[in-house]
Parts: sequence; C-alpha cells; structure tokens
Amino acid sequence: MATIRDIAKQAGVSPATVSRVLNYDHTLSVSEETKRRVFQTAEALNYTKKPKRRTPSKAKKPTIGITQWYSMSEEIADPYYLSIRSGIERACQEQKIETRTLFRDEKGLSISRLSNVDGIVAIGKYGPAEVEVLSSVSPNIVFVDWAPDDRKYDAVTIDFRVAVNDVIASFLDMGHREIGYIGGREHVGEKQIPLMDPREEVFKDRLTSKGLYQKAWVKVGSFSVEDGYRLAKELLEEEDHPTALFVASDAMAIGVMRAVVEKGLRVPEDISLIAFDDIPAAEYLTPPLSTVRVHTEFMGRTAFSMLMEQISDLRDIPKKTIIPTELITRSSVIKRQEV
Repeated sequence: MATIRDIAKQAGVSPATVSRVLNYDHTLSVSEETKRRVFQTAEALNYTKKPKRRTPSKAKKPTIGITQWYSMSEEIADPYYLSIRSGIERACQEQKIETRTLFRDEKGLSISRLSNVDGIVAIGKYGPAEVEVLSSVSPNIVFVDWAPDDRKYDAVTIDFRVAVNDVIASFLDMGHREIGYIGGREHVGEKQIPLMDPREEVFKDRLTSKGLYQKAWVKVGSFSVEDGYRLAKELLEEEDHPTALFVASDAMAIGVMRAVVEKGLRVPEDISLIAFDDIPAAEYLTPPLSTVRVHTEFMGRTAFSMLMEQISDLRDIPKKTIIPTELITRSSVIKRQEV
C-alpha cells in the first residue's frame, strides 16, 4: 500500500506538501502543476487515505474489537490463543471498556460486526488481504503472535529463536545427541498458504550447525493432540528413533506421550520430551511435562496497553514488543547417561 512518503518521492515534493494537497488545503501556496502531479502520482500508486482516527472523548470509554483467527471450537481446543484473548478481555474489564469479540467462521471474518470500534487487537496469523481489511476498519490495531509488517503495525510476539536454542542447549547438556522434532504448520489467508514454523526452522539450523540434524526424525502435521499421536507413532515405527524429542506444542506432546506408552517405551527413561506453551495441564501429566513457558495472558495485556496508547496518544510510529519465554524443566527429561 502506497504511503504519502512514496508519493512525495515520486512527485518530487515534500511529504507535508502531499498531505496538504490531498486534504485540499486551500491555504497551500503551490502551482496547479504541482497539485496535478501529486494527484496523478497518488492515483498511479493506488493510494487510499487511511480512515480518520476515532478519538473518544474523555467522558466516553473506547470500544475495542478483538479478532480471533480461530473459530470458537478451535480456540477451545488450543489454550494458547484462548489465554491471549483472556488477557485482553480481563484488561478491558478492569478498565470498564466494552469489547466486541469476533471469531472466524466458515465464511472467514465478518468484519461488519466491528463497525464503530476505536481499535482492534488481532490475535493469530492473517494473510495480506485480511491485514488490509482489518486496518481499513481502524488505523488503531495491534497484532498478537504475528507481525505482518514492523514498519506499519504494532505487534506483540515472542522470540522463538531464543526459546528453541534453550531447548536444544538443555538436551545437549543432558547428553542427548539423537534429537527429533514433532511440530505443525499453520495456514493463512483465503488460499490457506502454509507458514514455515519458526520452531522448526531454528531446530533445523541449530542441529545442522552441530552436525546432528536427522531429516527422518522430523515429523510435521497440525498442532493437535491427534497429530502428535499420529506423528509419534510414525517416528517410533522406524528401526532407529531419537532419545529426545522437541514437540512444538503441549497439546501435541499429550498425543506423543500416549504413542510412546503404546509402543512399550517410557518417558523419560527411553525418550525425553520437551514441549512448548506450558498450558495449565502440563505439570499434571504423568510424568509432568518439561516445556517452554509462554506468558500468553501477559501478551494479551501488553497488546491492550499498546492499543490504548495508540488511541489516547494518537501515536503514529509502530512499536513491536517481544515477550521473553522461560524453559520449565520437569520430569519428562533426564540425562542420557542415566538410561
């Protein structure tokens, strides 16, 4: 999407001149030729003016739209995104701010339900067309767990590289050299374009650098208990299998643990496991699951704070906040030499 700066550069004038011309500022003293050039350049670049910011009066509380890229049933099955939404809604309730929550359905996102909101917190992954539609509803927008464009939009994310490096370092410190991966792929947009998961990317890069990467020990499906079970069964049918597994979500790890038991193996004596998310059930599994703790509710609260800053301060410079993770070591992983 073209910006005022793009038009100014191509038309050979200042961004301030472009802004005043496009807003029909009659006090501006420039030639008709300059105005014509600005309008023609804007048209050639398909420039569209951003919607005006709705700034609530001090006496009126803003209304916040929350979009969830999952359907309601998908969210119930994935505590990760449910917790993010809960963080946003609790922050809004504390401030007595009205929210309108929108889930994806079979037709996608029904954006019409978000009319007259003062800002949007968009949870999850969105394709370019969806991002453009959301930003057309309100210029005040914060993406959570997704950063479509650091130069244009606020975002709250985590550092997957640091998190996965912590997992690999932990396995290596415990003497594991035969390390596998079970993960998933997410899809965005109407065409359901698959996204390469950063956990898988970092896992491959890190183990390749150590000369330990085994492609046959990498299994990828969807982020579900069922696929965790299915992919682990596939992996364990191999003659050789890893002594340690990094599983990209706690939900998948639940399925992995069942597959290991059915194979007649034990966690962690035969296969050590470290997963990702630290859902509430993780510490109550048998054995308790080692996992990367993601502060999901805090991610939601942070997104709310950033959105309120946009609304109240009319901040135009985008901000990206990276929330740290924490490796929680429980009983699902042991030193290799203890086996």
